[in-house]
Amino acid sequence: MAALSHSFVAKDLLAAEPAPAAEHGPIGWARHHLFGSVPQVLLTLFGAWLLYATIPPLVRFFITDAVWTGDSRAACVPASPDQVVGACWPFIAAKFNQLVYGFYPEAERWRVNLAYLLGAVLLVPLLIPALPGKRLNALLFFGAYPVVAFVLLTGGNLDLRHSLLGYLGLSAPFDALGQAFGVRAAFWADYVLSAVVVAAVAALIARMVAGAGAEKGAAKTALTVFAALGLVLLAVDIDFGLPSVETRLWGGLLVTLVIAVTGITVSLPFGILLALGRRSELPLVKISSILFIEFWRGVPLITVLFFATYMLPLFLPGRLTIDGLLRALVGVALFASAYMAEVVRGGLQAIPKGQYEGAMALGLNSGLMMRLVVLPQALKLVIPGIVNTFIGLFKDTTLVLIVSIFDFLGSLRAAFTDPNWATPTTLFTGFGFAGLVYFLFCFGMSRYSMALEKRLDVGRRH
Repeated sequence: MAALSHSFVAKDLLAAEPAPAAEHGPIGWARHHLFGSVPQVLLTLFGAWLLYATIPPLVRFFITDAVWTGDSRAACVPASPDQVVGACWPFIAAKFNQLVYGFYPEAERWRVNLAYLLGAVLLVPLLIPALPGKRLNALLFFGAYPVVAFVLLTGGNLDLRHSLLGYLGLSAPFDALGQAFGVRAAFWADYVLSAVVVAAVAALIARMVAGAGAEKGAAKTALTVFAALGLVLLAVDIDFGLPSVETRLWGGLLVTLVIAVTGITVSLPFGILLALGRRSELPLVKISSILFIEFWRGVPLITVLFFATYMLPLFLPGRLTIDGLLRALVGVALFASAYMAEVVRGGLQAIPKGQYEGAMALGLNSGLMMRLVVLPQALKLVIPGIVNTFIGLFKDTTLVLIVSIFDFLGSLRAAFTDPNWATPTTLFTGFGFAGLVYFLFCFGMSRYSMALEKRLDVGRRH
């Protein structure tokens, strides 16, 4: 007799059962990340002990036992041996202007505030992807803002008529011509001579990057640089009625931001050009780029600053002088450009060969292929390395104190010498405040780079 078989087909899907309590929620996270094994348990206990040993004393020193009001060191000195006194925040309040402006004249500090405000107004919209007008915003921030900030901070009216002609000994004929016709002949002759040299270098760089068949683009680049340099020279040579403020009076956060922002904005484009030059097929360009990169990467930044501050003036003619802060800016920018070039070169080497072949199949020349296909992908891959270089550069600005340029940390150390605020906790308060300032800037750059990397990493989204 045949066996009877029965079958059952469910008409509805079974409802999903909740995961065990030990596999999800805070309990599951703690089990997998904190107590999953014996080494994890030991590390968790060590971390808990470390937090207990460091966080409560810091909170007591900087907040609970801290002194918040006072006019002199008397407020931060213990009245009795048993009294516990923490951070002396009145010291920071009393020296705040020195930490922000250095020795910049008090009557002219509105110019520094205006430069800060304009920089923030132009930078914040540039960092928000949803806002429109990025091309105009970038043009204003990277093109117009440096000139406006330079005029605001220095006062402008640099009298550039004899900058290059005077060095060549050719200024007298143009001065006579200018007096005869009532025009600034020496300035315009000096502008033409300087602009021709700079435009020629820019055209050569454009030709190198764009590759063969880029004569039209190189000529356009030369004319653009020629006109832009003319506008810059006119702007910095006009008398705006602002009192001149020498850079030796600058200090504090002003110097730190000037050096950091200049180094960051210069190092990225120069680093890209050096990376492309190192991969160039032209022997002269390739060898020159390699020598430049290896030289600057093989020399400590302290040595660069010492050479730019103390050795470089010995090699300059007697009639030619360069501002001390400008020498430090150039040294820091070149140093950072060499490191940035290696970061960008790593991104270029990570691009698969198929990307080049696909661009060539579309009929793109070498310049368009590099600008539209290769470079965007390479820069996206090395965003962490680029921002890491920026953060290192921001922290390395403290080294300029060695060459008597008072940045934020240098102004803080100068404030320690005031006997009116000599207390046992002044030193710890100052360095704690400085660490908080540097952390806020560096942490902000780090978090923004992570958000940018996540937004651009569309190829790996599920």
